[in-house]
Amino acid sequence: MELKDEILIDAPKVRVYAALNDPEILKQCIPGCEELIQHSETDLEALVVLKIGPVKAKFGGTVTLDKSGAPDAFSLTGQGNGGAAGHAKGGAEVTLREVDGKTLLSYDAKAEIGGKLAQLGSRLIQSTAKKLAGAFFNKFAEVISEKAEA
Repeated sequence: MELKDEILIDAPKVRVYAALNDPEILKQCIPGCEELIQHSETDLEALVVLKIGPVKAKFGGTVTLDKSGAPDAFSLTGQGNGGAAGHAKGGAEVTLREVDGKTLLSYDAKAEIGGKLAQLGSRLIQSTAKKLAGAFFNKFAEVISEKAEA
């Protein structure tokens, strides 16, 4: 499965990059996130509850960041396990470009799923993933704007 999109965020690139590295902001923005623990500058652990079609599960997972292109770009890889519901692994390339004092965030993500989730059909999985990504970025843009006004 692949997801690509971009969103224009009303904040300078340096603020967007800092927010993408702030576990408290990320926890607020990740749909269903119950816990987000930062173990190091590049390693995070999350506990997320999701409902995908008829399957509701609690996923535990890890994410590793590669910040070598920061603050213009970074990549992440991760994997999660939802027990009987299934598992997922994947990664994303994220780029940030300043445009008239705002930031154009682009991402290109790829994921593989297995277990019950894989049996739901690629169309349902793709549409749910797109909806979750949209929810994350809309909330992220909202939180960044609130921080700018505070």
